Amino acid sequence: MAPRKVIITCAVTGSVHTPSMSPYLPVTPDQIATDAIAAAEAGASILHLHARDPKDGRPTADPEVFMQFLPRIKQATDAVINITTGGSSLMTLDQRLAAPLRAEPEMCSLNMGSMNFALFPMLDKPREWQHEWEPKLLEATRDTIFKNTFADMEGELERLGKGCGTRFEFECYDVGHLYSLAHFRDRGLVSGPLFIQFVLGILGGIGADPDNLIHMKRIADKLFGDSYQFSVLAAGRQQMPLISIGAAMGGNVRVGLEDSLYDGRQLAKSNADQVRRIQGILDGLSLEAATPAEAREMLALKGGDRVAF
Repeated sequence: MAPRKVIITCAVTGSVHTPSMSPYLPVTPDQIATDAIAAAEAGASILHLHARDPKDGRPTADPEVFMQFLPRIKQATDAVINITTGGSSLMTLDQRLAAPLRAEPEMCSLNMGSMNFALFPMLDKPREWQHEWEPKLLEATRDTIFKNTFADMEGELERLGKGCGTRFEFECYDVGHLYSLAHFRDRGLVSGPLFIQFVLGILGGIGADPDNLIHMKRIADKLFGDSYQFSVLAAGRQQMPLISIGAAMGGNVRVGLEDSLYDGRQLAKSNADQVRRIQGILDGLSLEAATPAEAREMLALKGGDRVAF
C-alpha cells in the first residue's frame, strides 16, 4: 500500500515573533521570498505568508509589500500560496483583507472567532530590543482582542470565498471555533473538503498538550465526519512533538518560524530547516509529504493559474 500523503504547510514569518528574537526571522520581501522558496524546495506544499515593513520588521498589511514577494515565489515554485487574513490583532478587518482581495490567492487563513491573542508573556525573557515597536506591540496584546465577529467572518467568506474562489485554512484555537465552523457549514456558506488547522498553545486559546489535540480531533470528527482534513499547529517548543502526534493520528502538519523559532534546541537558521526536520519524522512514520499538485487535489483548490499575481 502506498504511503499516506501529508500536507506540509510552512508559515514563513507571521506577526508573532519580532526581529530581536532571531537573526534568522525573514523580514524584507527578499528574505521572505528566499526563505519561502527554500521551504518549498525542502518539501512544503503550502506557504502561509504574512508581510513585514522592510524598514523595521513590524507587521504590515500593505498590499504593495505583499506584491514585492508573491510573484517571485509563484515564479520560482509550484507551492500553494496561502495569505493571512489574520495579520495582527492591531489591524482593522479592512487592512487585513486588503492584500488577499488584491491577490485572489488559492488559499487564505481564516481565524474562526474573536479571541484574546496574548503575546505579552514573551516580554518575560530579558533581551536587547532592536526596535522600540517590538516590546510595545507585545505589551499591547495584554489589552486588545483579535476581532473576528460572525459578521466579519461572513464578509470574508463572501468577498474572498465566493468573490475570488479562494478556499480557507480554518484556524481553530479552541473547541468553540469548531462549532462556529459547523454553523457556517450548516448555513451552506462553507463546504467540504474543509481544511481545519488545530492551533494549540496561544495564550487565550486551547493549551498545547496531547489531550487537547485528541479532544479537538474527536469533536471535529463528530461535527464534520469524513468531510474535512485537519492539520496541527503548535506554538513554541511544543511545535514538533504535537505536529508529530497529529501526523500519526492521520493529520497534516504546519511548521515555520511564525510558530516556533527553533529547530531542536537551537535557533532554526531557515524555515527549510523545520521542513526538513518534519520530513524526517514523516519518513520514520512511513508517511510521505504531499506535492503541491496532490495538496491542490486533496483540498479542491482552484489552481495557481487563477490568482491575481
